[in-house]
Amino acid sequence: MNEKQNVYSLSICGRAILDMHSLNNEGGEGNQIATRMVNVVYRDRASGEYKLATVNAVSGDMFKHIQAEHLYLLAKGKLPLCQGCQKFSASRILDDSDFMGKLAKTDSEVINDLLRKCIIDDLAGNLIARGNRAIPRKSVAEFGWVVGVPDYTTTESYFHVRYAAERGKRVEEEQQQAIFHRPASSGVYAIVANFEMARIGFNDISQQYSVADEERENRYLAFLESILYTFIEPNGAMRGTQNPHIVEFEGVATVTSQVMPAPALSPLDEDYRQEVEKVAGALSGLKPGAVTVHRFDTMGQFAEVMKGLIQHTQPYKLAW
Repeated sequence: MNEKQNVYSLSICGRAILDMHSLNNEGGEGNQIATRMVNVVYRDRASGEYKLATVNAVSGDMFKHIQAEHLYLLAKGKLPLCQGCQKFSASRILDDSDFMGKLAKTDSEVINDLLRKCIIDDLAGNLIARGNRAIPRKSVAEFGWVVGVPDYTTTESYFHVRYAAERGKRVEEEQQQAIFHRPASSGVYAIVANFEMARIGFNDISQQYSVADEERENRYLAFLESILYTFIEPNGAMRGTQNPHIVEFEGVATVTSQVMPAPALSPLDEDYRQEVEKVAGALSGLKPGAVTVHRFDTMGQFAEVMKGLIQHTQPYKLAW
């Protein structure tokens, strides 16, 4: 039987075509919903000059929430969850009266208790604030903004009107707000995410692991599965009537088996995959075999990459 490969770090960067979605909005004014827009700088390939563009985007917060929700569903009834995470509270362990009611004396002991009590607080991080104490648990997962690639992304606003079910006709004549405008965006989106697998169950203060190896591996496998589902089903706003069309997903996943960050570059650059492979080659020259690069051109190929990681890898264990 082949020995499982250790994974210190995992990075995913890619381009996804998302059509007719409204996953992340900034709110509304009157009957108009405002979509999320950001400014990005990129190099124009024709002129070679730097340019500024305003594009539609989905925040990293949204994608991290999507991943955490998939993790919650996988962990429920199988892996440890605090009282807050058992009801998927955004405050997580801060809503756990048992934990918050008797915080340990030292910060290191508080983090130990947190790590043992809840997989989501372990992987998603948290800030334990009580009185004059502020004890951070840094997230294992890091999601960048999912930003539209300039010249390949567009947002339009669409007219909607409510209908009266009894009469089967518009209720514009009634004295109520029946007309509204809803945005929908389509385009090529750049995705970057990093995952520090070696830190699963690791206390950054004491520099020791707070959970057993078997528990770490169980958390690792659920974590990988939740990452896969995040890209298969990107939850968000307005999915009831504007479930995004995921047309395409291509990119590169890099895995390191030694103490080394998994390389990733923004897909805002057309040549991001070639550059990632060059960086991986340079890093492998420093530590032979430390970096593995997985190219994928479809969602199916990405799923195969993630399946391979789930079946044939385990989390790296730091040793001091």
